[in-house]
Amino acid sequence: MTGGTLIVGASQAGLQLADSLRRLGDTEPITLVGEENHPPYQRPPLSKEFLRGETDAESLAFRAPSYYADAGIALISGERVTGVSLSASGRPGNGVATTASGRSLRFDRLALTVGAGPRRLTVPGADLEGVCYLRDRDDASDLRARLGSASRVVVVGGGFIGLEAAAVARALGKDVTVVEAAERLIARAVAPVVSGFYLHAHRRRGTRILLSTGVTGFDGMGGQVSAVRLTDGSTLPADLVLVGIGVVPRTELADQLGLECDGGIVVDACARTSHPHVAAAGDCTVQPHPLTGLGRVRLESVQNAVAQATAAAATLLGRSEPTRTVPWFWSFQGDLKLQIAGLSTGYDAYVLRGDPADERFSVLYYREGELLAVDAVNSPADYMAVRRALGQGATVPPDRAGDQETPLKALVVARSDAVTAP
Repeated sequence: MTGGTLIVGASQAGLQLADSLRRLGDTEPITLVGEENHPPYQRPPLSKEFLRGETDAESLAFRAPSYYADAGIALISGERVTGVSLSASGRPGNGVATTASGRSLRFDRLALTVGAGPRRLTVPGADLEGVCYLRDRDDASDLRARLGSASRVVVVGGGFIGLEAAAVARALGKDVTVVEAAERLIARAVAPVVSGFYLHAHRRRGTRILLSTGVTGFDGMGGQVSAVRLTDGSTLPADLVLVGIGVVPRTELADQLGLECDGGIVVDACARTSHPHVAAAGDCTVQPHPLTGLGRVRLESVQNAVAQATAAAATLLGRSEPTRTVPWFWSFQGDLKLQIAGLSTGYDAYVLRGDPADERFSVLYYREGELLAVDAVNSPADYMAVRRALGQGATVPPDRAGDQETPLKALVVARSDAVTAP
């Protein structure tokens, strides 16, 4: 009897991969195994709607419980895969995975959708009660409960997750301080003008933000965090701390298998790893630029998880076809809705469209005069115009991009070297 496909990681990418296999007509067994006790669920609401108490944990589930049996997908929750071995020949078939409880799972095809874990602070006091992280559903449930009784909240890290959570805490009336080690907020993702906008916007809403400031440790009383020690020698009183300083791709199983890893599991445009019969998708991977095919990038987004998992399913069935997609990402920080289309990495110029003081504007990024990406703050029409343009291999002339009197979609023109993407 065939072992079918084993998908390690019951994530968005894992579920999408299993679903895509079925949609492509695969009738072999599919086993989806995850270490959390919950079926696959949506993660983006954890730092927003769920943390605000606007939605409950059950509503986060992607599928009704009956879906898995109906689709012939064996879902195993609460099991951590600790070891994987392939057949001696290196070809499909006769692979075995073992779990922490000693369970053996046989497979013919393997996919890793294991995601990433939170990067942790290793400073004195980091293990105190009230020092929290926000990566999974249990983290979010714990943080939401603690927010109810907290009064002074410190967020370590001025990235997307940190700022989203800070906006929630401030809206709940908490005293909130964001501590960021870099010179500006979300510096790896946006231009200085966008960083500056978010700095002033959060401050206007009552959040204290400290830049170029690190954390050296935490103080506590009775095992509970009571203060955050900073690199300038000062301390911040705190009864709740959220650490959001990025994530680390989970590559332990890939390392066991000898797969190439470089800041994540290296995959090609078809989600194929360095082993031709092993696929990987989601936050655990690094891949070629999804539009140009050049270099390596790691993308943490729902869109990328879905696109990669869909490609991985086709690859496992021997139907691999490289696809080009427009990356997109959203970050809702209270009433500030940032929508990003494309990748701005490597930009040499940008055009500001609108006035940040109005809390509605866009920044279009360019390299050598060609459009790369947009950051649209409360400007959904600009976001959609650029997303469509990039998908069509089109551009917006930089000398006209700032013309607010003309809808951005009317400024889109074809590129001579156009490559379209879905």
